[in-house]
Amino acid sequence: MKSKQAGSSIKRGLAAVAAVFTLMAGTAIAADPIKVGSFLSVTGPAAFLGDPEQKTLELYVEKINAAGGVLGRKLELVAYDSGGNAEKARTFVKRLIEQDKVDVIVGGSTTGETMAVVPLVEAAQVPFISLAGAVVIVEPVKKWVFKTPHTDRMACEKIFIDMQSRKFSKIALISGPGGFDKSMRGQCLGVAKKYGIEVIADETYGGGDTDMTAQLTKIKNTAGVQAVLNAGFGQGPAIVTKNYRQIGVSMPLYQSHGVASKEFIKLAGPAAEGVRLPAAALLVADSLPQSDAQRSVVVSYKNEYESRFKSEVSTFGGHAYDGLYIVVEAMKKAGGTDKAKVRDAIEATHGFMGTAGVFNMSPTDHMGLDLSAFRMLEVKGGNWTLVK
Repeated sequence: MKSKQAGSSIKRGLAAVAAVFTLMAGTAIAADPIKVGSFLSVTGPAAFLGDPEQKTLELYVEKINAAGGVLGRKLELVAYDSGGNAEKARTFVKRLIEQDKVDVIVGGSTTGETMAVVPLVEAAQVPFISLAGAVVIVEPVKKWVFKTPHTDRMACEKIFIDMQSRKFSKIALISGPGGFDKSMRGQCLGVAKKYGIEVIADETYGGGDTDMTAQLTKIKNTAGVQAVLNAGFGQGPAIVTKNYRQIGVSMPLYQSHGVASKEFIKLAGPAAEGVRLPAAALLVADSLPQSDAQRSVVVSYKNEYESRFKSEVSTFGGHAYDGLYIVVEAMKKAGGTDKAKVRDAIEATHGFMGTAGVFNMSPTDHMGLDLSAFRMLEVKGGNWTLVK
């Protein structure tokens, strides 16, 4: 009898131990971090994009974790510096997918590196939100690929609408060799007629060029040009702007949202005065009226970023903020990190107020912004101001 009781007691003890280990294992699984992968141009010629993007992701991953994480799990940011190099981007994304086993990817500072990794994320079926500008990223729609910045086509349209209001119909284009530059040039040429705009001069410059006076002199001497649009990003537009003033071109100069940061004004100096471009409300956050629905989001982000990093905010970091929070909201809706469910939830994003505007995505629109998300800005007194 005693032997049976002892055996029963041992069984109960073993069952209790097994239950404890099962509970501990379950807790460990529940506590596994949600891995957010990223590849960004933190160094190199596109560092003005990648640096604020990485800082933003670090800041808000910390903030989300301090508030309890997502669905009771901490976020873990796994980030690599691609330096804007497409081959490095491919290598890092393969690593993110195959070795790091990330749940989602938020990154890709430039169009070139983004497009280089699209086949990888599509094949692996990993949700990917790009932070690059060209429309080719989301048109045609790719099942697992989304983006947060306004497209180059939208920039062309916003600029052309402003040109219409100023009675300009004959313009000149100048652009660089990068993927964004080429794409925006093509998009502007494609939609110009729709807005009654005729491009009567079309010049280009090289990636390493430090003087564009030859191209700008041709534009200056082209009869009938009423305004000039520089489709580009990086240091090229700042050089164009300086040379523009140096040779005394008097026509209004427009830039793309690819230079929408205070860094452009610093690089171009006094020559930037009067330059117009379309950008997110973030650059003029404090100038927005209290009634503006976007004000609280952009002012909050601006204050938190500038307080933490002691540097001025840019729209590029804002794109990373939008991408991260769209992913977080999607995971909450999906109830976890199942990649297919998260992808579906991202695609169903509706009414999300970000730094770039209100996102309304759909199966046919993997960006979700319209022209109302753009503000037309002008440099006045060495700062961005809203065009009234």
